[in-house]
Amino acid sequence: MQFTPEMIEKMRAIGLRLDRSGVFWHEGTTVAHPRLRQALLRWLDVRDDGRDIVKLDDTRYAYVEVEDAHLRAKSARWEGERCTVLWDDDQESELDYGSLRQAEDHALYATARDKLRGRIAGPAYHAIAEHIVEDNGRFLLEAAGQRWPIANAA
Repeated sequence: MQFTPEMIEKMRAIGLRLDRSGVFWHEGTTVAHPRLRQALLRWLDVRDDGRDIVKLDDTRYAYVEVEDAHLRAKSARWEGERCTVLWDDDQESELDYGSLRQAEDHALYATARDKLRGRIAGPAYHAIAEHIVEDNGRFLLEAAGQRWPIANAA
């Protein structure tokens, strides 16, 4: 049997959802296995058209509905003027200072892994907030030898 592009596209809609708190759901049931959850987090990606996917390679991927952010910050630490964030996919990266924005609930968001939305709340937020200053009604992050404006997430 030859699969048409339409058939392949339909198979990519597998009923996978990532809720605001970072829980994966598949057709109404939580994805409980911790290693599968970690794999799904590491496979998260965004297509050029903006659709959220879990991606094995360029031809093997499935769609995922992401309610808020792809990743959540577990912790953040400063080394001098640089901040490293540990995301819930267990990968660390330097905070993308230029992408910082703040939501109405005061959580911070930043770009993670070049194109994913990362939510920074809890202990990671407090670690980063130590370097936030106010200047003429604007909030700025002092990091990497600069003052980075924090945009409004709305």
